[in-house]
Amino acid sequence: MNSFAFLEKSARQQGDGLALIHGDERISYRDFHKRALAVGGNLVALGCKPGDRVAFCLANSPRIMEVIFGCFAAGLVVVPVNARLHPREMAYIVENSGARILIHGGEYEEGIAANAALFAGVRRISPDAAGSAEPYSILLDEANALGAAVEAAPEDLCWLFYTSGTTGKPKGAMWNHRMVRTVIMNYLADLHNIQPGEMVLHCAPMSHGSGIVALPTVARGAVNAISDSASFDVDALLATVERLKVSHIAFMAPTQIVKLLEDYVPGRYDISSLSAICYGGAPIYVEQLKQAMATFGPVFVQLYGQGEAPITITGLSAAAHARLLAADDPRIGSAGQVRTDVEAHCVDQNDNPLPPGEAGEVVARGDVVMPGYWANPEASAEALRGGWLHTGDIGYFDEQGYLFLLDRAKDMVISGGNNVYPREVEEVIILHPKVANCVVFGIPDDYWGEAVHAVVVPKEGETITAKEIIDFCGEHMAGYKKPKAVDFVDALPVSGYGKILRREVRDQYWQGHSGRIGGGAAAQAGGR
Repeated sequence: MNSFAFLEKSARQQGDGLALIHGDERISYRDFHKRALAVGGNLVALGCKPGDRVAFCLANSPRIMEVIFGCFAAGLVVVPVNARLHPREMAYIVENSGARILIHGGEYEEGIAANAALFAGVRRISPDAAGSAEPYSILLDEANALGAAVEAAPEDLCWLFYTSGTTGKPKGAMWNHRMVRTVIMNYLADLHNIQPGEMVLHCAPMSHGSGIVALPTVARGAVNAISDSASFDVDALLATVERLKVSHIAFMAPTQIVKLLEDYVPGRYDISSLSAICYGGAPIYVEQLKQAMATFGPVFVQLYGQGEAPITITGLSAAAHARLLAADDPRIGSAGQVRTDVEAHCVDQNDNPLPPGEAGEVVARGDVVMPGYWANPEASAEALRGGWLHTGDIGYFDEQGYLFLLDRAKDMVISGGNNVYPREVEEVIILHPKVANCVVFGIPDDYWGEAVHAVVVPKEGETITAKEIIDFCGEHMAGYKKPKAVDFVDALPVSGYGKILRREVRDQYWQGHSGRIGGGAAAQAGGR
């Protein structure tokens, strides 16, 4: 079935019930359904055909949900773009996906205009009617609205989720309607059983994890309440929880939980309605998790997954958190157990299954796993060899099936819940005229989990500062990818084959720390 059916059912059952809240904007399920059909119909009127890609780069708002379900209705493939990306990075995703249309906020107009050649041939639409973009209102013309969603097979693509590899070039994980249904049902079955009318708050980017949790919210006819704060503000968040009687915060990165603990003032707000906070995307220290549970109660729900198997490989429910904490069980530091209809285990370098307690690469299979990467058969074959998704994460399962993550097979850095790929940063730094060589990796950071760090070899006779390197990176990529600090050396260690020994350099910064996925000597919990 077409995933639009989830909205169709909720509109029929909830009618005038609230679907979307953002600031003063209130949209009922009936109107949400009508607007999504209009968006889908007008995209078709603009020349889109089933299977065509439509990209969006938007700050959190109801427009995101209208575009997603509008694309579902028309049989189109939605391509969310991280709103924090540099325009050049945005352009790469638009070009690689072959998106015919880009829907973006007015705040990106200046950057797009400065890189206009990269967006040539792409029709641009903006809710702010910014610059040369056409107004979003053209997508709401009821004269072109669809009467009903198009038919869709389970294998039909509906989403491209861009996630980078060690080469630094983003890859589009293909999602089909079967995957979306599996994500929805698994979330409701294993993590948090959202109920009709429940208030679900979004305070993280809806182009990623939070937006995925919005899907089961729609399926159950609950309310997607979208924070209107431009940045993560604890007072604004908790005031919203009190005002709307929020029961479920859709997704928080561990850094947001740390910030929540730092800024929380007991008794200032009534947050007794809160029953679930979903977290993931990066590790969290066990001590921080224990402190959070002591402060806010047994409300935390952990998920572990990746764009290739969204939010559904393993998980730890609120009840499991409470049980493990009460027993002082070290499994509170795990990434939970394999989800109901997912298979997962660890394998050695030859893909042989490993027994409990023995570390190897985490692999998974099931309907939640992508069929492959968009227009990248080589990467697809490598990631899905043997019929199993190879996650690139190193860990082990204990005797009861709890997954403990130890390291990454790849060199990705997770900083504040954002994936940063060292090669991508290195390729920018090496462009600097004063740089001879460099290596980038994550180092332990008490707040960010990992901080992006660069070690640079200047060209002979050149003098360069850390600020110059950091500012140079900021001219070419998203701010969160920039190094937080830079060290300078005369040479980098290399292997007999001339390859930089990244881990040898990195390990100097990890001495005295137990993990390689977040830093710190404390045991950790969390996932990607």
